[in-house]
Amino acid sequence: MRKKIGLILGVALLLIAVLSGCGKTPEDSAAGNGSAVESSTTAGNLVVKMLNVGQGDAILIQTSEQTVLIDTSDIDERDKLRRELTKAGVKKIDKVILTHPHADHIGGMEVVLDEFEVKEVYDNGMPSTSKIYLNYMKKLKAKGINHKALKAGDVVDFGGGASFHVYAPTEAHQQEGRQKGYKHDPNNESVVGKLVFGEFAMMFTGDAEKKEEEPIVGGFGTDLKAQVLKAGHHGSKTSSSKEFLRAVQPETALISCGAGNDYGHPHKETMKKYKALHLKIFETDKNGTITVSTDGKTYTVTPEQGGEQ
Repeated sequence: MRKKIGLILGVALLLIAVLSGCGKTPEDSAAGNGSAVESSTTAGNLVVKMLNVGQGDAILIQTSEQTVLIDTSDIDERDKLRRELTKAGVKKIDKVILTHPHADHIGGMEVVLDEFEVKEVYDNGMPSTSKIYLNYMKKLKAKGINHKALKAGDVVDFGGGASFHVYAPTEAHQQEGRQKGYKHDPNNESVVGKLVFGEFAMMFTGDAEKKEEEPIVGGFGTDLKAQVLKAGHHGSKTSSSKEFLRAVQPETALISCGAGNDYGHPHKETMKKYKALHLKIFETDKNGTITVSTDGKTYTVTPEQGGEQ
C-alpha cells in the first residue's frame, strides 16, 4: 500500500513539474538568463566619418538610432558635402552641432537645412554678425527647428548607447560673450566635447587653440582621455598643446584639411608632436574620407585611400 502511495505521489510531482515548465513563456526564459537579456539590448556599432570636404570640418556620426553631423564644411565646398552625405546614405539628420561660426565650419548649413530633414541644431551659444550665421538662424526659426546652446557639463544623448560630453565653452564664457562690446575669438569659443560609446572615446575640438585647451585641461584633467583625437584647427601649430595631448593620451589623430591649402595645414610642429607620441595619423587631403568603426571595445580606422601618414 505504501509503495502504491509513493508511486502515485511521484507521478503527481512529475506532472506538476512538466506543467510548470510548459507554462513558461519565451520571455520568462530570457528573463532567467542574463546573457539573453543583454544581447537583446546590444547597441551595435558606432561609425564616425571625417568627410573629405576640403579645407573645413564636417564629421558624420551614425549610431544605431541617430545621425549626427558636427560642422558642415565651407561655402565653396557645399557640393562635396552634399556628395559625401549622399554617399553615406543620409536621409535625415537628428542633430547638427556647429562648433563655432567660421565659414569653414558652418558654410554648408544651407545645403543641410534645404536638402535634409533636420531635427535639432546645437552651437556654442555665442552671438555672431556673420551673414552665414544670421541666415541659418533665420531658417531655423522659419522651419521651426529646435536650437540649443551647448556649455561645459552638458551631456547630449546620441542614441544607441552613445553620448557627447561637453567641456567648452563654459556658461561664464557664454555670458561674457553676450555682453555688448565683447571682442570675440571664435576659434577659442569652439564647442569641445568627447564622444563616448562603451569603452571607446573620441575627442572633438573644433578650432580650439592652446588658449581654450588650457582651462579645459585644468577643469577636466584625466576625464579627457580618448583613443581618437580630431586634431584642433586642422592641425595648426596653435592647437594640440603638449598639456592637452598629455591629458587626452590619444592613439590616433584625424586631421581635416584641403590639399595644398593656403595655411600650410597641418603644420610641421603639430606633426612632430604627434609622431613623437607615435600616433597613427590620417589626413583627409591624403586619405579622403576617414571612417572610424567601433563596437564599444575595439575600433578600426579605414581611410578611403592610402594609409597612415
